Amino acid sequence: MSYDVIVIGTGPGGYVAAIRAAQLGLKTAVVEKRKTHGGTCLNVGCIPSKALLHASHMFEEARDHFAGLGIGVSAPTLDLKTMQSFKQEGVDGNTKGVEFLLKKNKIDAFIGTARIAAPGQIEVTSEDGSNQMLETKNIIIATGSDVTRLPGIEIDEKVVVSSTGALELESVPKRLVVIGAGVIGLELGSVWRRLGSEVTVVEYLDRILPGMDGEVAKNFQRILTKQGFQFKLGSKVTKVEKTGSGVTLTFEPAAGGSSETIEADVVLVAIGRVPYTQGLGLDRVGVQLDNRGRIQTDAHFSTNVTGIYAIGDVIAGPMLAHKAEDEGVAVAEIIAGKAGHVNYDVIPSVVYTFPEVASIGKTEEELKAAGTAYNAGKFPFTANGRAKVNRTTDGFVKILADAATDKVLGVHIIGPEAGNLIHEAAITMEFGGSSEDMARTCHAHPTLAEAVKEAALAVEKRAIHM
Repeated sequence: MSYDVIVIGTGPGGYVAAIRAAQLGLKTAVVEKRKTHGGTCLNVGCIPSKALLHASHMFEEARDHFAGLGIGVSAPTLDLKTMQSFKQEGVDGNTKGVEFLLKKNKIDAFIGTARIAAPGQIEVTSEDGSNQMLETKNIIIATGSDVTRLPGIEIDEKVVVSSTGALELESVPKRLVVIGAGVIGLELGSVWRRLGSEVTVVEYLDRILPGMDGEVAKNFQRILTKQGFQFKLGSKVTKVEKTGSGVTLTFEPAAGGSSETIEADVVLVAIGRVPYTQGLGLDRVGVQLDNRGRIQTDAHFSTNVTGIYAIGDVIAGPMLAHKAEDEGVAVAEIIAGKAGHVNYDVIPSVVYTFPEVASIGKTEEELKAAGTAYNAGKFPFTANGRAKVNRTTDGFVKILADAATDKVLGVHIIGPEAGNLIHEAAITMEFGGSSEDMARTCHAHPTLAEAVKEAALAVEKRAIHM
């Protein structure tokens, strides 16, 4: 079995790379260790978590907000088993969709564990233990990432869970402790808080959402606290002990000090993810890793071994599905002799809570550290007509523009539909646009997007509705 390209892994990066390679006329195959395609994202990550975020949000809206809109309903009851079935239906639809796309593009799919036996050779071990050798001119490693574990803390996916187990809980924990105040922890914490859990977040740093704009993070923490979250920031977890009734978690100040304990029914460990490269045979063929276990690549996604490429979570950069997808397209085009490219300055990041948080480009902290002179324009959703009438006024839009050229350097949004609104900024930044370009673009009224226009106007201190 000989191919032009074989992709290891069919997550967002892998299946997109395979489809683009096939579109360009390359004979392509994929190897996937799961029985279903889509990787972590479609099976146990992005898609199922968004399904539960949507369902739990609807539950909370019916319980807490319908009456204020003049909608009289009896108190909603939770059927968690049906909600989990709803989630799985979405997962199945998406994974089958990827399977269809691979077949449509005449891509051969092998289910099994891949090991690179040599440059140009991949050994696939099936579930029944049988092996077969595949030959290829090019190998793309797109194996994604795995959850980061805390030393000495066993994840059993029952009472001490990773994001995978947190998506499969069979009952609502009365008390949930989340270790880690990043995107995954806050999203899954939101799901279970809406359904009735008392949620406490323990974070080693003195802030939530590390890496995002500081002002946004502070405001978001206030909103989550108002929703019922409790935060233990600047705290280091030292022990997690299972008890007859649940879990006892011990933590102490990160800077040192007296320890405290929290009793919980479930503990979610959400402290990040690490590249998944085990069993690939990288040592055998000499593929170099960096000091964080990521595969080292050049600007063309090539490793130090000719004919072996890597994309997505296994290489440097944000561990985001859409970043991997763009890299998948780029590497396929490069292999086909075209000019594939990814603009890493314009990759949006979104937290799918309510309200949502979205960010793209530089934060104020990054611009200050670099000594870049900038102007900032900010507009609150409290002054947006659509947000007012919808009673979704938490948050704001902030636009950062170069003080000399007015080129948009970063946009940060906390508020309703932030994950959709951020793409106006993405397009502007991709074309090197200015805040003036955004400000002079006519926006439909009444829409949430008008807040983006007003923030652009505010860069030059000429917002109309504030």
